[in-house]
Amino acid sequence: MKHEMEIDGVEVTFSEGETILEVAQRHQKEIPTLCYDARLEPFGGCRLCIVDLEGARTPVASCTTQATAGMVVKTATETIEAYRKTLLEMVVSENREVDVDALRGYAAGELANLRDRYAVHTPGITGETSGTIKADDNPFILRDYELCISCYRCVRVCAEQEGDHAITVMNRGFDTQITTEFDGLLKDSACTFCGQCIHTCPTGALADKKALRHAEDTTQPRVAAPLPDIEKTRTICPYCGVGCSVDMLTKAGQIVGIHPAMDGPANQGALCVKGQFAYDFVHHPDRLKTPLVRGDDGELCEATWDDALDRAAEGFRKAHATYGRHSIYGIASGRAPSEAAYLMQKFIRAGFGTNYIDNCSRA
Repeated sequence: MKHEMEIDGVEVTFSEGETILEVAQRHQKEIPTLCYDARLEPFGGCRLCIVDLEGARTPVASCTTQATAGMVVKTATETIEAYRKTLLEMVVSENREVDVDALRGYAAGELANLRDRYAVHTPGITGETSGTIKADDNPFILRDYELCISCYRCVRVCAEQEGDHAITVMNRGFDTQITTEFDGLLKDSACTFCGQCIHTCPTGALADKKALRHAEDTTQPRVAAPLPDIEKTRTICPYCGVGCSVDMLTKAGQIVGIHPAMDGPANQGALCVKGQFAYDFVHHPDRLKTPLVRGDDGELCEATWDDALDRAAEGFRKAHATYGRHSIYGIASGRAPSEAAYLMQKFIRAGFGTNYIDNCSRA
C-alpha cells in the first residue's frame, strides 16, 4: 500500500517499512551519510543524515526513522547544514589525512567528497589523531586505523553480509579501535579475505594492498570520479558458476584491481577471496604463452597451435576407441574465461555424451 509524505515541499509516495533516507534517495534528494550502507541495517552513528521533521523537538536521523503518512521533512535547512558542517569538522580533525588514493577501495573517497561539498578545508576544530595503524603481514588488506572514523561499516558488513564476525570494536570513546578477537592478526582470525570491509570503508582506513601497488604518487580523493589513466570494465568473475559481477580496473592494459559490482544481481557487492584478489596470474611472467607438447624424449617442447591441437585430438580419439567414452573426464580451469568453461562442458557433454565434467574452483 502506498502512502504520502512531504519532502522539501514536494509530495512523494512511499511504501510501508521505508525510512526517510530511503524515500529521499529514491526521489533524488541528496542526504549526506558516512555510516550508511544500503546493504546493512541502519545504524545512525554519524548523524550526518539528520533532517528537520515537523513536530519533532530535535532533528532526527533519516536512516533510522521510519517514514509515516503525513510527515513533513526538510532535508537541507540552514540549521541542518550548519550541524552537518560542524560534525564533519569534528570527524576530519581526528584523521591523519582525508585525501586518499582511490585504489584503496570502492568507497574510499566518501569522506573527502563530503569535506569538499561542505568546504571543510580549514577546520576550526583541531585535536589529537584517533586510531593506530595495525601492522599486519597479510598480503591483501591494509589496516590504517589513523584514518578510521568509527562508522563500524566494516564490522557490520563482516557480520551481517558475510557472517564471519572476524572484526569487532574494542575500547570506548576516543580510544575506540577496530580490531579482531584478542587484538590479533587478520590471518589468525575468522577473516576469509573477501574484501567486503575494504569496499564499504568510507575513508580508506581499510585498503586493498594489491591495488595500492599501482597507486599514483599524488593522491586521488574522489572515488566517484574516473580514476586517472584507469579504465573500469564490467565483467563476470570466472572462478565458479555463481556469476558474480565485478568491475575490473586496468591501466595500460594491465589489471590493477577489482571492485565488486554493488548492483551485481548475483553478488550485490560481495566477492570471495578468489574473485577479489586472485588475478595476478593474468600478467604473471611464468604464464605459458606458447603450446608445449611432449617429445619422444619425454621432454616438453614448444609447438604450434595446430600441432598441439592435433596431438590433443589424437589422444582423445585413442582413449575413446580403446576404453570408451566414460574414460574421458574434463576439468575446466577457474582462470579461463566463462566462454571457455562453456566450450569445455559442451566438448564433454555433446562430444562424448557424458556428464564427466567439473571445475577446479570447487577444490
